[in-house]
Amino acid sequence: MIRRTALTEADVIRLSELISEWQLLADLSFADLTLWAPMRADYRSWPEGHVALAHIRPTTAATVFVNDIVGEEILWGARSRIDQTLSQGEIIRDTEQESFGDFQIKEETVPVLFDGRVIAVISRYRNIETMKTPSKLELNYREIAHKMYRMVAEGNFPIPGNFYASESAPRVGDGLIRLDVNGVVTYASPNAISALHFIGWSSELEHHNFGEILDSLADRSPIRQPREENWRVVMSGKSLRRDEFDTTAGTIDLLAIPLKQGSDRIGAIVLAHNITELKRREKALITKDATIREIHHRVKNNLQTVSALLRLQSRRIEDPKASQALEEAVRRVASIAIVHETLSSHSQEIVAFDEVINRILANALEVSARTNEIEIKRTGEFGGFPSIIATPLALVLTELIHNALEHGLVEFGDFLEISVSFHENLCKVSVIDNGRGVAEDFSPETAANLGLQIVKTLTENELNGTLTFIRREQGTQAEINFPLNN
Repeated sequence: MIRRTALTEADVIRLSELISEWQLLADLSFADLTLWAPMRADYRSWPEGHVALAHIRPTTAATVFVNDIVGEEILWGARSRIDQTLSQGEIIRDTEQESFGDFQIKEETVPVLFDGRVIAVISRYRNIETMKTPSKLELNYREIAHKMYRMVAEGNFPIPGNFYASESAPRVGDGLIRLDVNGVVTYASPNAISALHFIGWSSELEHHNFGEILDSLADRSPIRQPREENWRVVMSGKSLRRDEFDTTAGTIDLLAIPLKQGSDRIGAIVLAHNITELKRREKALITKDATIREIHHRVKNNLQTVSALLRLQSRRIEDPKASQALEEAVRRVASIAIVHETLSSHSQEIVAFDEVINRILANALEVSARTNEIEIKRTGEFGGFPSIIATPLALVLTELIHNALEHGLVEFGDFLEISVSFHENLCKVSVIDNGRGVAEDFSPETAANLGLQIVKTLTENELNGTLTFIRREQGTQAEINFPLNN
């Protein structure tokens, strides 16, 4: 669609900023909005028509357009009000109603001014059935909408140079407060009144300075925190500001938007959203995450204690086989501890497995008789695994790596590679060495080695995968394949 227009990169950015903010315009005016851009080769050419770049429906009223009209093209002359607005740069209000499906609507067109040029036109479509007996709320919303459309036509909205998280910002339906140039409340919607009552304001809002109201509530709050600016400055409406107001009763998310006419400030609106419950849930999640991390930390510490006790015991045993068995147990417990240590340092139950494999390799080389003689190579990245996969996988790789170092590379060979690859939902991990290799009749099913039995059991039962040993021209390749959605 953009290719059919003469919009520059800066124009597109400006329209993107408008689209991110215009839900406010639609809700205030109870109308569907469509953004039209002229179709032409450049700004020196006369447009051949217009293309619909975006469309938004109001949350405060029924939509006029059931179907999506983005991408629709109209020829020059087919919609005279759009043509006229683009040419003259003026807001055009249609006094005559027209039929549109089952609705009787009125259309208003607003020029989008940027860098001294009209780069697009907003069409506003209102269902006149909803306009017959407007309430005080509707009258205030529409009056504010008219002022904001004028700001669009003058290039003052969206407010240049101001950025905030608009996707999470308060909406019109959450609560709206209208301020005059002095910051005094001239109107407050029912939801806004309820939000302020929730945090402790029991009087009327109208005819009170909004910033002074907040300062008064802050002074009474036992959780008062020092601020660089008082609330009368923050919520004066002189500039676009977003802030959270906290009391022991609750929290309100506040967004102040100044209203301008030309270069003159004529007031402001404040959108207010009671986010007390959201904050409670957020705090609960943070507490839960911290608790889980602490549990992993303690499990890691306990496993390290077990490892230390086993190591002490192995040193007191004179039987070499028994001592070796205890050392192998130490190694296995340490592998599990590494997984829990990684989990204790992250907020999610996802293990950064590349950190784990690096630790496993380092620990394995420390006890190898040929530490400085063997080249270690890693191919591919593991990324993150859930703990249900990471724990058995760490044990499996610990056993395979130690088996390669203690048996395959014990006498000759100088190369050990850990390779990982992914294909759709499958993960393949290989441990490759260039040592003496396995016997031709070797089978993990019949092998008496406890470590290999552990590898086979964990691969099949915990990872739901397969274990294969491949005899190479020089050395061995141990390969495990398992699905990622265990």
